[in-house]
Amino acid sequence: MSFSLKGVAYITGAGSGIGQYTAYALARQGARSFALVDRNPSTRTISELKNISPDVSVREFELDVTNENAINDSIEKTVKEFGRLDYAVNNAGIGGSIKTSDQIAKCDFERVIAVNTTAVWLCQRAQIRQMLKQEKLTDSYRSYRGSIVNVASMYGLVAPPLNVPSTAYSTSKHAVIGLTKSDALAFAHRGIKINAIAPGYVMTPLVQEHMGKGEMIETERLKVPVHRYSEMEEIGDCIAFLHSDAASYMVGATLVADGGYTIV
Repeated sequence: MSFSLKGVAYITGAGSGIGQYTAYALARQGARSFALVDRNPSTRTISELKNISPDVSVREFELDVTNENAINDSIEKTVKEFGRLDYAVNNAGIGGSIKTSDQIAKCDFERVIAVNTTAVWLCQRAQIRQMLKQEKLTDSYRSYRGSIVNVASMYGLVAPPLNVPSTAYSTSKHAVIGLTKSDALAFAHRGIKINAIAPGYVMTPLVQEHMGKGEMIETERLKVPVHRYSEMEEIGDCIAFLHSDAASYMVGATLVADGGYTIV
């Protein structure tokens, strides 16, 4: 079944990394209306979207995803401009300190939870409230009022190894998967599809910043059965799939895209 994404997309963390390449993937599958959310300008993302299709329309929001009012306002303005909200990708996140619980400061732990978990909930709550107001995009039994994908992590499924003790990060991503399951159950019968993706190591700026020093990045690469890190476009393609009608019977699922890391 071929993908056909004709609705309005809302992506957090869209200025770089997975969010950026998710926007490209959705555009390649037909999406033409985008709300791009990031703390920094999404200039490069917008430029490439225009290269993919000159008729792409973009509304850019520079905001902190932990700001409840700013998130609610961005959803409202997205709908005012484009008429509805069909594909939401809650991707914005931070890595935090690579420390165990005895080493990490309370403020550092809480910051990771605020960005990676609470902000995802804030975004998803606003998205659900909007999606409940609108009808399905098409009359097909595969169609929904809206689709949400939360970006978790393979460390939302398993504990990080001892040489990468990202306690706060892992905790936050386990919570994202729990949130995904809970809201998927609550709103599936009301026409909203919610899933998560659990990427493995992806060559994002965040990964390179936190693991690009010393031997850690090479040590972890060799643990991946395919012996390479994912490219950002591979994760973007997976997210596009989850939003598509091809994934219409996937509800509350976590799609694992980790090169086999968690099967070992």
